[in-house]
Amino acid sequence: MPNWLLPENIADVLPSEARKIEELRRAMLDKFRSYGYELVLPPLLEYLDSLLAGAGEDTDLRTFKLVDQMSGRTLGLRPDMTIQVARIDAHLLNRQSITRLCYVGSVLHTRPSGLHATREPLQIGAELYGHAGLEADAEIQELALASLRLAGVTEMRIDLCHVGILRALLQQDPAAAAQRSQIISLLRAKDIPGLLELGRSFLPQTRAALLALPELYGDLRILPQARAQLPALPAIAKALDELEALARSASPARVTLDLADLQGYQYESGVTFAIYVPGLPNAVARGGRYDHVGEAFGRARPATGFSLDLRELARLLPGAVRKSSIRAPWDEDPALRATVRELRAAGEIVIQSLPGHENEQEEFDCDRTLVRARDGNWILTNQEN
Repeated sequence: MPNWLLPENIADVLPSEARKIEELRRAMLDKFRSYGYELVLPPLLEYLDSLLAGAGEDTDLRTFKLVDQMSGRTLGLRPDMTIQVARIDAHLLNRQSITRLCYVGSVLHTRPSGLHATREPLQIGAELYGHAGLEADAEIQELALASLRLAGVTEMRIDLCHVGILRALLQQDPAAAAQRSQIISLLRAKDIPGLLELGRSFLPQTRAALLALPELYGDLRILPQARAQLPALPAIAKALDELEALARSASPARVTLDLADLQGYQYESGVTFAIYVPGLPNAVARGGRYDHVGEAFGRARPATGFSLDLRELARLLPGAVRKSSIRAPWDEDPALRATVRELRAAGEIVIQSLPGHENEQEEFDCDRTLVRARDGNWILTNQEN
C-alpha cells in the first residue's frame, strides 16, 4: 500500500479550501463574541470515563480509544466537544451566573456520521449554561442561523424535535424503557414495521404513540394532530408547547417539526434542532438542550447549544478568489528589506522569489512587482520587469 494513502473518510485540506475554512472560522468566532460568548479550547484527548460522562451509547461507539503509556488508563479521542465544555463550566469555571462559551477544534469519529462525511470534522459551536427557559434555546437557535448566514447561506430549513416526548412515553412503560436504544434506532430510520414488531410487548398507548411519531412530520399544522394522537401526559403537552414557541421564534427560516428525528449523541434532554441547506446531504448544524450532563461533574446546570462542521460548511462557499499580491526579488539590499517590511506591515502580501525558482502559488495573484528605480529606491509597478 502506498505510504501517501490516508484512512477512509480522512483527507488533507489543500490551500484554497483551507483558506475558506479559516476565514469562516474567524468570522464565526467574531459572531459568537458579539453575542458575549467566551472562547475555550478543550484538549484533544481525555480519560475515557470523563469524555463519556453523561453521554449515550452513540458517543461511546464513535470514540477512538487508546491506552495512556504514562498512567495505564484508557484515553479517548473526542468525538464531540459539548461534554468537554460542560465539564469546563461545571468544574473549572464553577460560576453561578449565566455562562456563554464557544469553541473550535478537530474531533474524530470511528465511522462517518453521514453520506460523504469526514471522520475528522472541524467542529465549532456555542453553549449557554444557567438558564432553563426557552429564551436560552431561542438565542442558540438564532445564533446558529446567524452563523450559517456568514457562509452566504440564505435558504435554510430547521427541523425541531423534543426528546421529552419519547422520555415521557418510556417512563410510563417499563417494557419499552428496556428497549430504549433500539427504539431510537428505529425512529431515526422511520422504520414503522420494525417498531410494530418490537412494540408487541409494550402498552397499547405506547405502541400507538411510537407508531405515530414517524408520521408526525411537517409544519406547525401537525401540532393539533400530535396532541390528538399522543397520550395526554403533562410532559408531552409541555414539549409540544415548547416546540410551537421555538418554531415561531425561528422566523424567517423555514421550520418543520420532525418528532422522530432523534439524531445526536443521546445526552439531549429537551428541544433539539437540525438545520439543512441545499447542496449538502446531511444536517449542517445540530443543537439542543442537555440539562443533565453536568451531573457527572458534580454540578447539573441548565444547558443548551449547537455545533457544526466547518469543513462541511465550507463546501458551500465559492472557490477562493486569488489574493492580490506583490512579487519581490531576493536581494540583500537593506532598502529592499525595509520596503518589504513596510508593505507587509500595511497588510500587503509580498512574495519574494528565491534564487533560481519561480513561484507556483494558486492562492496569490502577483499583479504588482517591486523593482529598483534608477535612483536606487524600490518602487511598485504593475508590470513585471
